[in-house]
Formats: sequence, C-alpha cells, structure tokens
Amino acid sequence: MLDFTELFCSVDDFLKEFSKKRLKELENKQRRRNRKRSLSESEIMTILISFHASGYRNFKQYYCEKITVFHRAEFPTLVSYHRFLEYIPSVLVHLSCYLHARFEKPSEISFIDSTPLKIFHQKRISRNKVFAGIAEIGRSTMGWFFGFKLHLIVNERGGLISACLTKGNVDDRNPVPKLTKKISGKLFGDKGYISKKLFKMLFAKNLKLITGLRKNMKNKLLPLSEKLMLRKRFIIETINDQLKNISQIEHTRHRSPVNFLINVICGLIAYTFQKKKPCISGLNQKMLSVF
Repeated sequence: MLDFTELFCSVDDFLKEFSKKRLKELENKQRRRNRKRSLSESEIMTILISFHASGYRNFKQYYCEKITVFHRAEFPTLVSYHRFLEYIPSVLVHLSCYLHARFEKPSEISFIDSTPLKIFHQKRISRNKVFAGIAEIGRSTMGWFFGFKLHLIVNERGGLISACLTKGNVDDRNPVPKLTKKISGKLFGDKGYISKKLFKMLFAKNLKLITGLRKNMKNKLLPLSEKLMLRKRFIIETINDQLKNISQIEHTRHRSPVNFLINVICGLIAYTFQKKKPCISGLNQKMLSVF
C-alpha cells in the first residue's frame, strides 16, 4: 500500500513545475474558462495511482469501500464515483508526463522485452467496438491475442528506463530505435530482437545489442560476462509479471481507449514507487565497469 502523503507530495510537486511550463506555452493562446472542480489534479492522480498498489481488483470497489470510507480526512472534497469517472480523462497528459519524470537514468546494462496486453477474449473479437481500428491481433510465445504490446527497457536494479505502447501486430524490433535514444552500453534482449540492421544502427550509437541465437544461426563467440548477463533476463520478465498481477495493467473491462491508457500509465507509475523491485544482486560499480 502506497503512502498517500508521500505520493501526493511527489505528484503535487511535479504538477507545480508542469503548470509553470504549461502556462508559458499558453501565454499567446486564447484561454478557455473552466469550472473549478472539487478535486484537484493532484488528488485525482493520487487516487488513480494508489489503486494499482492497493491489492483491489476493481476500481469502483476500491473507491467506494476504501477511499470514501477510510480516507475522507486525506480527501475532504470527495465526489461521487460517477462524478470521479468524469474527471479521469482530464489527467491523461499529466500522468504521461509524470511517468517520464519517474523514469530512472540509463546505466551500462539494460534489458528490453515486450509483453502482450489483452483487452478482449478471442471469442469476442468480432463484437469489439470500443477498440475498433486501434487494437490488433498479435502473436506471442503464449499464443494469439487481441490488444496491444507494452515495450519496456529496465536497468539491472529493476528501474524503468523507457516504455512504449504499440498495436498487437507490431514487430518487437520496430520501437527499439525510439526507446533507446538516450541509452548506451549493452542492451540484452531475447531472440525476437535479432536483426543485423538493428544491431549496426544501435552499435553506431554506442549501444551493443546482445541476444540469444536461433537454431539455424552460426554460433558466435561471446565474452563470458555477456553470456552470464544474458541469463539474467528473467529480471524484466519478472517485472512484466508484477505489472500484470500486482499493478493490474491488463484486464478486459475497458470501455474507453483513454481509460485503457490511463490504467497502463498508472500501473507503471505505481511500480516505480515499489520499494523492493526485481534486481540483479551482487553487482557493483567495479563489476559494471567490466561490461
């Protein structure tokens, strides 16, 4: 369970800086008059993010049974559940920017992977209207699915470095150049990232892509340190599992693409507040210099 005070202070401090920059951008534009809401943007974001670390599986149950009953003191101007739902889309941009602010600085060792996000059962794909023209049918190691792919890059401490969301039928290698703009050192991935063109492009940017080999490929000599680190890819697979089962970034109850995006973003933010993240123990600065 996240500490509401710590989370709210972090969100509120960010929004103060964000609003200053936003006001400068709007100085030469016509401003619209908006009715003041009962809940501030910081409070809305705090409630949304805290849900993903609460253990509840249903947001309505969390809001009605937890927030309105036990946290009236922290949120004295709470609104009804249906009114709160109307507030949620208004913080999409703020949550996206806040997630980028929560990303950690890249290190010399990074891990990349993608995970499918199913939004409908396969039998109901033909009846889908909410994500028509947005989601696509894709295939992963677990079989076919309908939805999106979440691409992540993490460091050896389990911290998020970069993230990207694509349609389910997008090749895992396509978003790699965008995800690795500010990353150098060595990037470890699975066999789905094998590509000579991609390797040369990343190597030109001082980033070495290291993957396993397919059965029909010639064996290449790898340093022992790289072979050992390639076996440590379980760290990002563990993170994907925690994002789905603890932060709940995947479920099939979405009724709006905007709410889907907010659900994924809030789940990622909630993970960044996790005190104990999956990590590779025993690594120090001297060991990192070897890589």
